[in-house]
Amino acid sequence: MVAHAVFFYLFSFIAIVSAIMVTVARNTVHSVFFLILDFISISCLFIMIGAEFLGMIMLIVYVGAVAVLFLFVVMMLNVAQQKNQWFASTKSSSHIPIGLLVSLIIFFELIIVVGGWKYKPDLLNSSTITISETTTNTHSLGNVLYTDYIHLFQLSGMILLVAMIGAIVLTFRERSGVKRQSYFQQISREKNDGVEVVDVKSNKGVKIDV
Repeated sequence: MVAHAVFFYLFSFIAIVSAIMVTVARNTVHSVFFLILDFISISCLFIMIGAEFLGMIMLIVYVGAVAVLFLFVVMMLNVAQQKNQWFASTKSSSHIPIGLLVSLIIFFELIIVVGGWKYKPDLLNSSTITISETTTNTHSLGNVLYTDYIHLFQLSGMILLVAMIGAIVLTFRERSGVKRQSYFQQISREKNDGVEVVDVKSNKGVKIDV
């Protein structure tokens, strides 16, 4: 129990410090690295409290996909070498009031949600909940997702598939005059087709059909 408490406070301290460094760091690439560290620390906290499904999902989705995508975008845009002159410039400062307004709205929404969750009525008594010690959280979520909500799960998968195909169709442009490579033709090429002996006449060129 002592080791569990020590690691819990250690990961909590790392998560808080890395979350602060995400906004404080001047280098955007460093901010993304601190964001990845924050996600990993929170995943460890989820695993320590018994929510292993949420912890692994955060590691796979947020650390393995979202944060790495942020890192690639930031490195490709070269944001680290750009000077942050938004607050110093007077011409491009019209976004500041809008940003403050949106931040206040989000802040009040979070207060309402947290307050409603804290002072909610006890709709379900904890003594009536049956918890099986042999069944993990992942098995329980899988049973609910693939039995009660299987149609919604399949429908969401079909919507994502259609969206992916639509994005490919909209962005695909067939270019003319581009040499293309045929793998099947290269694999099925014979020795007689690779070498051709041509009798070239004197002072004449060779015409090759491509």
